[in-house]
Amino acid sequence: MEPILIQDVLKMLPHRYPFILVDRVLSAANGEVHAIKNVTINEPFFVGHFPAEPVMPGVLITEALAQASMFCMREEMQPGHIGYLAGIEGARFKRKVIPGDQLHLHAKLEFLRRGLGKTVCRAEVDGVVAAEATILFAVAKG
Repeated sequence: MEPILIQDVLKMLPHRYPFILVDRVLSAANGEVHAIKNVTINEPFFVGHFPAEPVMPGVLITEALAQASMFCMREEMQPGHIGYLAGIEGARFKRKVIPGDQLHLHAKLEFLRRGLGKTVCRAEVDGVVAAEATILFAVAKG
């Protein structure tokens, strides 16, 4: 498949600046997705987290994984429906994510049925796992 560029990412996700955390989807097929988030010093959260040592907050890494997950569920979801975050299991943060990093977001759909979805996710920088989590969604009309 061709990568999904930011113009089409914005058509598929309801998020907007400063909360859109997927810059490009490199692949999305068979319930699996590989997306990227380019982390820059211009991110608004770096002003306060932390000024002397900028680190991307773990909750935003998790949000980026949740947003990427929508692309592995898109074939299964009805038009006009979106996934609302319903739970996070087993979240672990293993490496700092700092300005200049390219965060590779991987998600695999475990199931999507009766309005509930589950993805198993990991975020990597330079091939090293930075975070991992299992994310639960409630799917409803947006």
